[in-house]
Amino acid sequence: MGEPLRIGLVGAGKISRAYLDTLARLPGLRLTAVTDLNRARAEAAAITAEAAAKTAGAATMGAEGVAKNTGGVAVAASADELMAREDVDAVLNLTIPAAHAEVALAALAAGRHVYGEKPLSGTREEADAILNAAELAGLRVGCAPDTVLGPGTQTARRAVDDGLIGIPVAATAFMATAGPEAWHPDPEFYYRPGGGPLLDMGPYYLSALVHLLGPVVRVTGAASRPRARRSIGSGPRAGERFAVEVDTHVTGVLEHRGGALTTLLMSFDVHAARLPRIEVHGSEGTLSVPDPNTFDGPVELWRDGAWEPLAPSAGYAGSARGYGLADMARALRAGRPHRASAELARHVLDVMLTLLDAARERTSLPVGTTCSRPEPVPFANELFTLAGHGQEVSDTS
Repeated sequence: MGEPLRIGLVGAGKISRAYLDTLARLPGLRLTAVTDLNRARAEAAAITAEAAAKTAGAATMGAEGVAKNTGGVAVAASADELMAREDVDAVLNLTIPAAHAEVALAALAAGRHVYGEKPLSGTREEADAILNAAELAGLRVGCAPDTVLGPGTQTARRAVDDGLIGIPVAATAFMATAGPEAWHPDPEFYYRPGGGPLLDMGPYYLSALVHLLGPVVRVTGAASRPRARRSIGSGPRAGERFAVEVDTHVTGVLEHRGGALTTLLMSFDVHAARLPRIEVHGSEGTLSVPDPNTFDGPVELWRDGAWEPLAPSAGYAGSARGYGLADMARALRAGRPHRASAELARHVLDVMLTLLDAARERTSLPVGTTCSRPEPVPFANELFTLAGHGQEVSDTS
């Protein structure tokens, strides 16, 4: 397998725990340093990471595994200090969305690969700058979501690729809730520029749709903002009201390069719904796709007058947040493109921003970027677990 890719974590907020739990059990990766604006959070993350590594090492390789996985996690005083460390090959960027581009560009300037949470950036210009800097430096940039690499979306993709629904004709993608203020103690950022249902949840749905149907070439949009103010529903600030600065109900039609049309709905204005997450309709059948914000879930095929479940047949089984980074590390060693790529993330961002532009202009607009449809993920029960003497199960793609 060779030496692991050494990871420096920037941003030890809530989402970091999910990554810390996963990274410890993935061969080919080793967390070496962490930093956060709140040093106490960084220190807590380092302790969590070391404990997880010790547990993972004991479970997979006994005492030898513990020795290899617990080299210690340093706490850096700043992102710059972390990026300058000799034991950091790649930066895991889990900062707030407004800082994604700044941190990514700084890491690339320091000669480090980058993998970050979605979105890649807040603007097209920032996304282009990140991709250009990576190309000039010969470095990799990856971006969440990696949920679409799990058996849910990947089994559905295999069904499409195998022709089980015939020629894809249309799709629907629905995310409809009443908004996060009922459960989030500080929900204002969801309703400020850069927020809203489309930019918050759209990356999951659009990434899945690109895997299933290919890139988007044109969009038609409409959007609304029914309420000017909302109230916080939980926590110490419950009852406080705040201003809504973005559209909270966005709908549109996406035209994919292959000709299929997707009807999209992203809303923070729906109290209850029985809508499917994603369905793909073809000339010979229909496919029900699970929530793209999860790695697993039932995939069902309708043909010949009845629904039937499809057994998992593709994707990283047992996957969780961080598998996109592991896929990038393996792609580096194999010399192949990684799947949760910056090119895909830039295209998804462009589709979302173009849809919002089309909604404001009440028109149809072409999408200025494109991307390759990522390679499918082959199915294996233990694709990322240690097999035998510390070797990874091979990726056939």
